[in-house]
Order: sequence, then C-alpha cells, then structure tokens
Amino acid sequence: MSFLLSGAAQPDDGEPEVDQADITAALSLVPLVRGEMDELETGLLRMARGRGMTWQEIAFGLGLGTPQAARQRYERLASRATADADGSE
Repeated sequence: MSFLLSGAAQPDDGEPEVDQADITAALSLVPLVRGEMDELETGLLRMARGRGMTWQEIAFGLGLGTPQAARQRYERLASRATADADGSE
C-alpha cells in the first residue's frame, strides 16, 4: 500500500486504484501495529538488560546517541505498556 501511495509502484492492469476506503482501512491498522512494535521493542530491551547489555550497547543497537536516550525510551515504552495493561482489565 505504501508503495502505491508514494507513487513508487503502479497498480497492475485491471487492479483498482487505492481509494479513500483503502486509505481509511490502512490508517485504522496503524495504532494496532504501533502497539505491537512497542511490545516487541519493550521485550527486546528487557531481554538485552537481562543478559547484561549496557545502555550504551543498547543505544548503539537502536541508533540512539546516548545511553540516557535508550533508558528513557525503555522507560517510556514500559510505562505505556503498563498503562495499556491497566486500562484493558
């Protein structure tokens, strides 16, 4: 879908163009996918710390400039996951 929206790919002959309903459907998936990615990242960060990786090493893996940025990212993701879990009960 993103390739079609950006113009990087063209629809095949006979394939319908991307319409408003398609875009709306794709947009509705964004929060779900974002939540799943946050869960994945939080789990990987917990695993990294559990295996003794430093915040510096984690920051490098995430492409962040400082260990503090990596730790803050983890704290933000973990607090969001906790808030989501509390809200779903």
